[in-house]
Amino acid sequence: MKQLLACRPKLVSCLKNYSRETLMADLMAGVIVGIVALPLAIAFGIASGVSPEKGIITAILAGFIISLLGGSKVQIGGPTGAFIIIVYGIIAEYGEAGLMVATLMAGVLLIVLGAFKLGAVVKFIPYPIIVGFTSGIAVTIFTTQVADALGLTFGSDAVPGDFVGKWLLYFHHLDTINPWNLLTCVASVLLITLTPRLSRKVPGSLVAIVVVTVAVYLLKNAGGIDQIATIGDRFSIQSQLPDAALPALGWETIRELFPAALTIAVLGAIESLLSATVADGMIGDRHDSNTELMAQGVANLVAPLFGGIPATGAIARTMTNINNGGRTPVAGIVHAATLLLILLFLMPLARYIPMACLAGVLIVVSYNMCGWRVFRSLLRSPKSDVAVLLITFSLTVLFDLTVAIEVGLVIACVLFMKRVMETTDISVVTDEIDPSAEVDIALRDEEHLAIPEGVEVYEINGPYFFGIATKFEETMAQLGNRPRVRVIRMRRVPFIDSTGIHNLTTLCQMSKKEKIAVILSGVKPAVRATLEKSGFCELLGKENICPNINVALERAKLIARAEGKI
Repeated sequence: MKQLLACRPKLVSCLKNYSRETLMADLMAGVIVGIVALPLAIAFGIASGVSPEKGIITAILAGFIISLLGGSKVQIGGPTGAFIIIVYGIIAEYGEAGLMVATLMAGVLLIVLGAFKLGAVVKFIPYPIIVGFTSGIAVTIFTTQVADALGLTFGSDAVPGDFVGKWLLYFHHLDTINPWNLLTCVASVLLITLTPRLSRKVPGSLVAIVVVTVAVYLLKNAGGIDQIATIGDRFSIQSQLPDAALPALGWETIRELFPAALTIAVLGAIESLLSATVADGMIGDRHDSNTELMAQGVANLVAPLFGGIPATGAIARTMTNINNGGRTPVAGIVHAATLLLILLFLMPLARYIPMACLAGVLIVVSYNMCGWRVFRSLLRSPKSDVAVLLITFSLTVLFDLTVAIEVGLVIACVLFMKRVMETTDISVVTDEIDPSAEVDIALRDEEHLAIPEGVEVYEINGPYFFGIATKFEETMAQLGNRPRVRVIRMRRVPFIDSTGIHNLTTLCQMSKKEKIAVILSGVKPAVRATLEKSGFCELLGKENICPNINVALERAKLIARAEGKI
């Protein structure tokens, strides 16, 4: 609770010295963003497998809460294309009740992430994973829109849920292409792409929906065409906010849906923080990532109670807000109010929007989302990054986002550990030690330090963790010697984990049995504290942990001269 109260929404600081000029700019930006969000909310709702008004309800409730409680001045929240695939899959398997449970759990996870100040950790997810699943989602969104774009009919054949199955079905029914649907989709795409060349103030998706819907409506009334399906042909639209309802929660349902909820939470956290970071660069501000995550969590707790779908920060709408003068969370609140008015008074008109037109909107969204230029540039990265990119992309397309993120993160972690392991070097000093190379200034005026007879000096350069735990043993085994003293220099060991400590402990125990002394040299304070806490220092003897190599060699010389008595 203290963590929740410690968060300070940006709205609080923005309302100080809030001027009339800022209010007018926020009002104008909020109205424009609300209009821009309308077609996207409808399209995302339908593509996710729910009715169109539920996309708008999500944009209203989540958009209001994210602006009210969020840690960014200009973030606009709502449904996004990134969630389409995961939401569609959950509904197909568990129904809308299952989606509600998964979204509620994701909201709790986001609040936990923010409360424990893990906002910065989310930013450490490797870039190839983000590009891989984002591009994979874009390809999957495009795939789901092919049928509406071409007007394909499948008769009694059910549309498969998997990527390959969908394309096989599409190719099998290519002879059912409706040219009017194709023309509608192409016209929508052209309007969306050409509108910014004429005016960046007017959203191309809105122009496409208005122009194409009116044209199709007139042609239908004139008796010219009747094959183009509209939203009203498939959905009954409600022009009101539904009553709140709680799902039936059971442990079995929670257990089954937890992986999906975790995917929603991770995806929402990544997208919202990326959007907020980009927005910071545009307005010269710095968002509070933990407050933002908690606001996203609250939004995903409230929206599903009213039938909404998962929501997060939407980068396209956030950029539209900034470009139209929005500078405080008031613009986001106005955007939500605008959508509420549209839902209450204009929603019946949405039934005339052609499905092929919405397919065109989502095709443009998927193109902008795929980031093919970034994808292509990453193919010139190191092989390990390319492997993570391609595996994440392939798993997203061929299986689902949950598997892609889980496997991608595991592979990225394994490759990272491999790289760290390769940077850790264990060497054997066979001749003499040059004090001029020492970190310890007190040694730099000394003469070269000769290694006494019967003493072996090893140096560990890099972190001593489980990835290189056996490397030390392999190095000793290669020498095959049995000295009286082993000096291990650890001046360049920044940290040691439990496996490294276990490895050193085993070495000490085996050395004692063989009548070989072990001395540590140059142990950093943080590493020494870890060793003391584990009880290793008592086992080794504190006198055998020396501050520098000079002291270590002097002690080794004394032990070596004692005829092997340790």
